[in-house]
Amino acid sequence: MMKKTGTKNPDDKNISELGPIVSSSHLAEGGSPALSEVEFGMILAQHAFGRWMVRCMAAAGVSDLSPLDVLVLHTVNHRGRPKKLADICLVLSVEDTHTVTYSIRKLEKLGLVKSGKQGKEKIIAVTVSGEAACLRYGDIRETLLVEAVRSTGLSEERMSEISGFLRALSGHYDQAARAASSL
Repeated sequence: MMKKTGTKNPDDKNISELGPIVSSSHLAEGGSPALSEVEFGMILAQHAFGRWMVRCMAAAGVSDLSPLDVLVLHTVNHRGRPKKLADICLVLSVEDTHTVTYSIRKLEKLGLVKSGKQGKEKIIAVTVSGEAACLRYGDIRETLLVEAVRSTGLSEERMSEISGFLRALSGHYDQAARAASSL
């Protein structure tokens, strides 16, 4: 049913009266509605980033990877040095080492990484194929994403500030998770 122009339904609210844009209004009713807005932004960004990584790597010629698989490949490729499982987990802030171990096995089967020994430690190194996939991913990223993000007007300095904020925020969530585990 169409409303007549100029009439107002008493149940209608102005957009400004709706409050913050959040996924869980009951959480936004607490002491920091803005934190709920940030959390909703992180939820959306996390899922969008995961989709991006998977689809970009598929466009680079390596399909059927999960977001974690892509992250592990890029981490192993980082600086061209072999990595220990514990270091990969630490950098990616992954507690469940078995998930990273599964990703490494999957990447090994695809010929993108290889395992070896350094003393008693197992190390993982990128292969030539893995490095090439990362380079193709980087080229696609430059073409499809970097210019689009630049068009938002955010300076490199501002993006660095935001990333610092997100890293600091992750520390608060980690600390709160530890506290919650002790309840």
